[in-house]
Amino acid sequence: MNLQIRAFHTFIEHQMPQSASEEPLRKVAVVALVKNPYAGSYVEDLSEMIQASGVLGEQLAKLATDAMAPYQVQSYGKGGVVGTAGEQEHANALLTTVFAEPLRTALGGGKAWISSFTKRAATGARIDVPLAHKDALYVRSHYDGMTVTIPDGPLPDEVAVIFCVANRGRLDARVGGLKAEEIAGEDGLV
Repeated sequence: MNLQIRAFHTFIEHQMPQSASEEPLRKVAVVALVKNPYAGSYVEDLSEMIQASGVLGEQLAKLATDAMAPYQVQSYGKGGVVGTAGEQEHANALLTTVFAEPLRTALGGGKAWISSFTKRAATGARIDVPLAHKDALYVRSHYDGMTVTIPDGPLPDEVAVIFCVANRGRLDARVGGLKAEEIAGEDGLV
């Protein structure tokens, strides 16, 4: 299966900290509007769609890392909005490990699972994509998210597929817990 992409979108948030000595917070969301080959029908086996998502993951990973420059990615998340002629499961099929591994490769690693959120919605939908530290889930300063609004999608027969990345934790984070510089575990579940 070859996924047909109608459009790519890149959204960038750049927030300045109160202290001039701190690095700004840069969040990037990259979105692909993909034709849903299963819109309007029920298909039991979604494995072809899952396998096809790897190429999409490569494309979005490159867009995300390019848009993050000159910063390095510290946290990530993924999301999907399926148009009204599809099922939520179609978005989930496009967000498995097959899709996500290219992002880890582009970042030079990522030990933690990539948090995600999917839903079914009409064109112009808004979605909150969760973010967490790429190497350890328990770094509280990096529990964050990015709200993405897709003005021209998804159409009823499309899926909006999203990667979000950030270069640091929340501005002025101070709720304690494990710090990014203290990460030592091998499995991302420190």
